[in-house]
Amino acid sequence: MRRSAPHPSSRIDTLAAHAGDDPFRFLGAAAPPIFETSTFVFPSFADAVAAFADEQEHCVYTRGRNPTVRVVEEKLAALEGAEACRLFGSGMAAISAAILSCVKAGDHIVAVDTAYGPARAFITGYLSRFGITATLVDGRDPAEWEAAVRPNTALFYLESPSSGVMKLQDVPAVTAIARRHGIATVIDNSYCTMLLQRPLELGVDLVVYSGSKYFGGHSDVLAGAVLGPAERLRRIGDAEYPLLGGIIGPFEAWLVGRGLRTLPVRLRQHQVSAAKVAEFLAGHGRVARVHYPGHPSHPQYELALRQMRGASGLLSFELDTRDLNQVSRFVDALRYFRLGVSWGGYESLVFVPVIGAMRRLPEAQWPNPGLVRIHVGLEDVADLIGDLDQALRAL
Repeated sequence: MRRSAPHPSSRIDTLAAHAGDDPFRFLGAAAPPIFETSTFVFPSFADAVAAFADEQEHCVYTRGRNPTVRVVEEKLAALEGAEACRLFGSGMAAISAAILSCVKAGDHIVAVDTAYGPARAFITGYLSRFGITATLVDGRDPAEWEAAVRPNTALFYLESPSSGVMKLQDVPAVTAIARRHGIATVIDNSYCTMLLQRPLELGVDLVVYSGSKYFGGHSDVLAGAVLGPAERLRRIGDAEYPLLGGIIGPFEAWLVGRGLRTLPVRLRQHQVSAAKVAEFLAGHGRVARVHYPGHPSHPQYELALRQMRGASGLLSFELDTRDLNQVSRFVDALRYFRLGVSWGGYESLVFVPVIGAMRRLPEAQWPNPGLVRIHVGLEDVADLIGDLDQALRAL
């Protein structure tokens, strides 16, 4: 006898394992198959007419719909508690589609100034060619968002916590301001995922993700997602999704779906280990400051407790030096923390933001050279702490 899909009220670990998966849709396959096809054929003229009449539900061409992609979108929507989801080929494809769905020529955007760099560049630079203006705010005080509102403000763009110095916005307060003024809200929730922060429940209109981070979890896929109300996602599915062409391939979607099944287990371990690493760093003599919303030293720790269910594996800290030679010695001495951009995979990574600034900004505008960002992976935390300790002693 065919078993029904998990009830929507299932707990998050169960949803991650089963939501969207129906083996009996695909000949009993326990793992959903990869429909690696660009186009779909129809048994009759009437079937083709029916499919073209409702391309939101029927598969005509993979640029619009694909069964593998749909399975993962259903799983993500169930995890988020969202009505609908659209997967994209990268986080930036998802971000740009979400933003464009909310604005038109002549509009104004307010964005947090520590949002993901390419997202800021899109908002403040690329969109200016269409007469769309932007104001960047520190974002920690809701009054800043209120003060930045203009008659033509159409969007608030949030990222909480931001991935540099882990700066938070008071999401319920900011979204309340937006609703009073009829302004749409988009938040990048990649740091927390829906397991640690529920933006839709906090009043946000659209949630965007880099699926390359915790969703994939293995540093082997580029992906993005937009989640929210069905009507908003239908409009994105009709416009930004097919017309901009930032679609995800079936194999990449399958990798994201595979990663989601272990997301709760992996994220719990990232949290546990990162908390121990943050505590170690906070007590180390060569560390001036730790930026981790899960540590009591964070200036917005109380806000994190109110609107988040925990912190993830990403944190940053400031060495007690700004000497690039010393910073270089520290990074080069690390054994388990590999130097590289991105985060959210199984492995521990280290990145120094000044590296990215050197090629495009004058030295006077560089961030603190001693600011170091690390992602705490799934290795044994004692080994990771030992690695940091020996590298700090190499300064």
